[in-house]
Amino acid sequence: MSTRVLLVEDDVMISEALSLALADEGFDVECAETGEDGLELLVDSRFDVILLDLMLPGIDGLTVCRSVRDQGALPIIVITARADTQDVIAGLEAGADDYVTKPLVAGELAARIRALLRRTAPPPPARIIVGGLEIRPDEESVHRDGNQVHLTRTEFRLLAELAAAEGRVVTREQLLQRVWGHDYFGDTRLLDVHIRRLRRKVEPDPDNPSLVLTVRGRGYQITPGS
Repeated sequence: MSTRVLLVEDDVMISEALSLALADEGFDVECAETGEDGLELLVDSRFDVILLDLMLPGIDGLTVCRSVRDQGALPIIVITARADTQDVIAGLEAGADDYVTKPLVAGELAARIRALLRRTAPPPPARIIVGGLEIRPDEESVHRDGNQVHLTRTEFRLLAELAAAEGRVVTREQLLQRVWGHDYFGDTRLLDVHIRRLRRKVEPDPDNPSLVLTVRGRGYQITPGS
């Protein structure tokens, strides 16, 4: 499932350009031109993070930020045209988690979003049971029938990412980003080799996988019934 981003920005040209660039980075972006529209969208839809311009017509960005923070812990990145200390401090004190300054660079902003979501993610469950495997995220270990399945750290992270998705497809791009980082983005050979190695260790029949499934043209998933 793509990360849903609410972009509240009154400059339509910036909004459209940034939406397209972030979509290329794998995000699902919805835009609002005013603070009022942004708050209304938050009532009707679920988002994972907000990109919030501080200089908005009507309700300003600081007021929107405080309102969002009063309602919960949704991650907020404020956008400011000025890098001076007072603007930044005002946004952070209003409840923002991070800030970026204009002109915006899509690649840097995408990295900031991912880093923020990692920091604010809820703690992993004590264990995940799937396909006869007991995955213990806090120990970075996997067991079957009481015996440890020896995985490398990279293999464990791949398995944990797929198991945590609860049966949803995790795209190749998402796995490369989460496990290796953006420097490896697009290097599908790296992912394919590690998936094969993982299957050799966790599948009853690695040549006919029943746990780590390929979803052609999209990525991989572990089915809930595995």
